[in-house]
Order: sequence, then structure tokens, then C-alpha cells
Amino acid sequence: MATPKTDTGLTMEDLARLAGVSPITVSRALRNSPLVTEKTRDKVRRIADEQGYRFNVSARNLRMGRSYSVAVVVEMTPARGRPMSDPYPLELLGGITQELTTAGYSVVLTSKQLLDTAPVQGADGLILLGQGSHGEAMTALQGTGRPLVVWGAPLAGAQASSTTIVVGSDNRKGGASAAQRFVEQGRKKLVFLGDVDHAEVQERCAGFIDAMGRQGSVHILRPKAFTFEAGFDAISTLLKKKGQVFDGVFAANDLLAMGAIRALAEKNLRVPDIVSVIGYDDTPGAASFVPPLTSVHQYLRDGGVLLARKMLDLMNGEPATSEMLPTMLMVRQT
Repeated sequence: MATPKTDTGLTMEDLARLAGVSPITVSRALRNSPLVTEKTRDKVRRIADEQGYRFNVSARNLRMGRSYSVAVVVEMTPARGRPMSDPYPLELLGGITQELTTAGYSVVLTSKQLLDTAPVQGADGLILLGQGSHGEAMTALQGTGRPLVVWGAPLAGAQASSTTIVVGSDNRKGGASAAQRFVEQGRKKLVFLGDVDHAEVQERCAGFIDAMGRQGSVHILRPKAFTFEAGFDAISTLLKKKGQVFDGVFAANDLLAMGAIRALAEKNLRVPDIVSVIGYDDTPGAASFVPPLTSVHQYLRDGGVLLARKMLDLMNGEPATSEMLPTMLMVRQT
């Protein structure tokens, strides 16, 4: 297919000859790609302005059979107690958007309920934030056949695919760091609070239990939501049961941990004097909570950048592998 001309009759090949570069360099310069030096971008743009050339994005995309867009699908269902404005997923989105727009791609943001819309169907690749309970969200997107990068936990062997890459935090080590903290404090009767049907939570729980070993017992509570209210209700219910005594709670996220602390406070069980509590994510609210919450820190913005880089590799036919980021236990007063 020939390169469409602008109203001035100038093609991209004409502009490339005037600038003394290749047509692909012109294309990259006009979409501000970091693959072209700033000096060359400025030169190409200056000549384009002088010649009255306007980059026809639609024609370029049609010619190349690509939309130069990536759909970011947020798996979580918005809830009153867990809004989309929380650091997860906003920090991930910030890193993704920075990296993809710099590379000349547009970002289409949607939820798992809106996968049939035209912008999503036309995207060159998909980034999924969250695998879903039992991995159903990831399985649904794998069926599209397009490059897929997922924020989550390592794939089971049966789910692995050359077009599916997983980026996430080392949830097992995150869980282990919480266990080590409890061991240092002499806590032995512990509660894990989180829905282990989610792969990331399952990994946190497994790392926690493995690290505890025979140094203590772990009782698992499985609230389906990841909200303050769910944490409060789960611990309140547990406290009503006779014979249920515990001295430590490890929650799958900070909101669950904060709800647990409120439930303990209502029963005059002081934190951390009687019960220690550790959360996960290290959201900004963790440090300002009363008492300040000990939490496992995830590098979410770095994770977003890495998700985007893996997607660019897949779309460009370059090798890409799954990768886990480190975590860090932020010790505060709980």
C-alpha cells in the first residue's frame, strides 16, 4: 500500500529525503519515540512544519496493521470501601502510561466488564492488573490471542504461554518477612486474613506459613472483599468464638489490616501490646493510620514501568520473560 499524501501532496518518503533520514525514523520522530535522538526529532519536526506536513496517524496505523494502542484492563471491581483512586491500581497505571506514551502508544483504560468495546478490541496488546479469583480474568484475556502482560503471581505450568508474561511482587518473600517479624516478637498464634483464591494472596499466605514452620500456628480467614469493612467483620466474628486466642494478624492488604485493628480496639485488645498486626501494600494511609501500620511494601510504580516494557517487547517480537520485583517490610508501631 502506498504512503497516503497530505493536503500538501507531501509523503513521508518525501519528508525523509528532505531530512536525510529513513521513513521509519520520520515516523518515530513525529510520534516522539525515544528511539530517535532529540536532535533528529527536532530536525524532522522543523522540516515537517516548514513543508506543512501533518502526520496522518490513521493512515499510518492502517498501513502497518496496528493501532499503536494498548488496553489496560483493571480486574478489581470498584467498591465503596475500595475505590479505584487507591494507590493500587493508580501507581501501576502511572508507570504504564509514562512508559507507553513515551514509546508513542496510546493507553485505553477499561475494566473486565467492558472488554467488547471497539477501543479494547482494536488494541495491539493487553495489560491486565490482577489475575482474578482462580485466574478467571487472565484466562478470559488469553483467549484473545493478543500479547498479554499480567500483574500478579507466577503462572502455573498449564497456564504458561509464549504470549503471556507475568510481572509482580515476590509475594512469597513478602509473606515470609511478615512471619519473621512475628517470630522476633515472640508471636505464636497467628491469623492470616485474605482470600487465597487469588494467586497473589495464596503466595503471600504460603510464604507466611512456610516461614513460620513449627514456630507457631496459623489460622486462615478468607473474606471475599479487600476492604476495611471485610477485615473488621472477619476479626469481629473470630473474636466471638470461644477458645479463639491469637496474638498476631497478617492481612493480605492494608485495608483488611486496618479493619482488623478497629475490631481489636472495640474489644480492648491493644495493638501491638496484645495483638500485633501487619498489612500488605504499604499504602500512604498505612503510615498515617493510628497506630502507624507495619506493612509489606510493593514497588507499584516500578511494576507499572516493567509491565509496559514487557508489553513493548512482546509487540515488537522481542524475547520477554516473567519477572518478580522485591518487597520490603516497613516496620512501624503495630
